[in-house]
Amino acid sequence: MTGIAGFFNVKELGYQLPIALLVLGGVFVLMGDAFAKGRDRKWLMWLATATTVATMASALLIWSRLDAHGGRVPIFSGMLVADRFSTFLVMVLSAGAALTLLLSSDYLKEHAVDFGEFYSLVLFATAGMVILVMASDLVTIFLGIETMSVAVYVMTGSIRRSRRSAEAALKYFLTGAFATGFLVYGIALVYGAAGTTNLAAIALAGGTLASQPLFIVGEMLLIGAFCFKIAAVPFHMWAPDAYEGAPTPVTAFMAAGVKAAAFAAMLRLFLTAFGGDVLPFGRMGWATILGIIAAVTMTVGNLAALKQDNVKRMLAYSSISHAGYLLVGLVAAGVGGAATRHAAVSSTLFYLLAYTFTTVGAFGVVAWLGRKNDERLMVDDWAGLAARHPLAAFSMTLFLLSLGGMPPLAGFFGKFYIFRAAMDTPGDQLTWLVVIAALNSVVSIYYYLRLVVAMYFRDPTRECRPLGGTAITLSLTLAALFVIEMGLLPGRWLDWAAKAAQSLVGAP
Repeated sequence: MTGIAGFFNVKELGYQLPIALLVLGGVFVLMGDAFAKGRDRKWLMWLATATTVATMASALLIWSRLDAHGGRVPIFSGMLVADRFSTFLVMVLSAGAALTLLLSSDYLKEHAVDFGEFYSLVLFATAGMVILVMASDLVTIFLGIETMSVAVYVMTGSIRRSRRSAEAALKYFLTGAFATGFLVYGIALVYGAAGTTNLAAIALAGGTLASQPLFIVGEMLLIGAFCFKIAAVPFHMWAPDAYEGAPTPVTAFMAAGVKAAAFAAMLRLFLTAFGGDVLPFGRMGWATILGIIAAVTMTVGNLAALKQDNVKRMLAYSSISHAGYLLVGLVAAGVGGAATRHAAVSSTLFYLLAYTFTTVGAFGVVAWLGRKNDERLMVDDWAGLAARHPLAAFSMTLFLLSLGGMPPLAGFFGKFYIFRAAMDTPGDQLTWLVVIAALNSVVSIYYYLRLVVAMYFRDPTRECRPLGGTAITLSLTLAALFVIEMGLLPGRWLDWAAKAAQSLVGAP
């Protein structure tokens, strides 16, 4: 009992509220589904959405209380931590989950897979993401990744009679299991070298660990595991097939939520456990390796997207390229001084927020057109959409231009802040990477505009009957308004991101 009392503190309950709400909400949705046989399950979607809104509210409450506790509250004997970095990301992930849930109901009903467990799986996956962003130990990083991943594997194959969906789930599961092997083996080697799995304790021993082959191999394995999760080249092969075969709302959730949670864990892991002056840069440093991966990921993602006629595959390769842009922020945080590190982390958090709303919105329009047996996934299927459904065409154009980094939208400022932070690194170390990123941004405009041209400048080839529905309309409206607002008034969101960054890397 003494050991349990030392591990669990009643005073920590308030800071565990986001996880508790998501898990309890998932359980209640499952129980509600058991009693909803033969009835419309839309109310389960609204219950799940209300849970994500309550989670955002609890994160705001925690944010306001952190100053009284020095800005950081360890939970479960330091296995998790509540700080403004994790709280900011809890709000981002909850918002992404809420938009996904609103997209899902009409789409799932159209495809005759409107099962209540889908909504509970979204909540359980989000709970895993929250554990991941709050993790301050390698063990809880593993638990968060697996909780998130198992739920998403099942959601990917939720259209049970579709061979494409089953194939996507199988590919995602097999590559995810492979990445888990990398992760567990890497954790074991780091633990063998450091004698601890606590991130702060590993950081304290960083100088003595840098020359140990055991530690270096473990570090490389962890890089490989996370590159699988964010679909960075050369660990990206699963993404296009999984994104194409999964139900479109699930694809939105994978592209936005999974990527945001994985990048949050990478920021905490590499800037805490593997930070300092010894490990980030050099012949075997992680920043050198991630810088090369970032350049290759951006280039391969954009060049592959140029040749795609399938809209979901095009957006999948686009998502791969955005992983490269985000890695630029992580690398800049690794090699820069205090001010650059703070700017790089805050700009990466801003980018994750903008990317979440933009990506969910883009896939949301694809879901909105997704009739059963007529999902209109090819670029030619979008011909003349502006003439028949001008608001849908405008929304899709907005999201695509934001992904391409066109001003004055959220995506432009996301890229601008990251590139500026990378340019401020000492000795212009990352100028080459910023040049590659800028050139790739120009290339990406071509395939985004290709869809815009089809919608506005080509005649419709057949009738379009979108899904409609209040929930999906609300989701797209909120995403579009947020993308515009973040572009017109980016300062307030960057201020929030800067406060979150300060709890991770300190004041600039």
